[in-house]
Amino acid sequence: MKLRTLEMKMQQVAGIPDPDPTKEQYQTPATVAARLLFDAYLAGDIDGASVCDLGSGTGILAIGAALLGAEQVTGYETEQRLIEVAEKNAASLSVDCTFIEADITEVSGSFDTVLMNPPFGAQKVHADRPFIDTALRIAPVVYGIFNAGTLRFLTPYIEGRAEISGVVSASFPIPRMFSFHRRDLLEIPVEIVCMRRI
Repeated sequence: MKLRTLEMKMQQVAGIPDPDPTKEQYQTPATVAARLLFDAYLAGDIDGASVCDLGSGTGILAIGAALLGAEQVTGYETEQRLIEVAEKNAASLSVDCTFIEADITEVSGSFDTVLMNPPFGAQKVHADRPFIDTALRIAPVVYGIFNAGTLRFLTPYIEGRAEISGVVSASFPIPRMFSFHRRDLLEIPVEIVCMRRI
């Protein structure tokens, strides 16, 4: 599947109903999701693999992994209402994904690859750390979306556990969604980071 084809399929994933700003519930843009997924696919980390989507939200990363040939896809999300949206999205794109309600820190098992778009930490400092910790505990390869400039914090945080093997810059468009938003569209510079356990 070509990157553009994947991106068009990702655009069919329904967004988050009544998002909670305190939890930084922003829908992963189709362009960013497709870029992360395509890079992971080209690296051999999706096709035929067991894939975990941590904080799966509406299921966009899980669904994309299934479309790219993952053997097994499991998404973990803390809110049942979002799991229901993810299940509908997966059904609408005719893919088989399992979505489980669980706290991120309590996720167990073993996977080949973790995909995630953790909170950037705008509302709660270090909100991404539980995601990083769990991801590196359950899989040898992790792809995540982080604020641009995070590498200077991320690199020492994962030292001794993992190494950064790839970084791709992208733009994360956030439309006006909440009363505190001042612009119709805000483009947040982000980095898609691949971490591999050592």
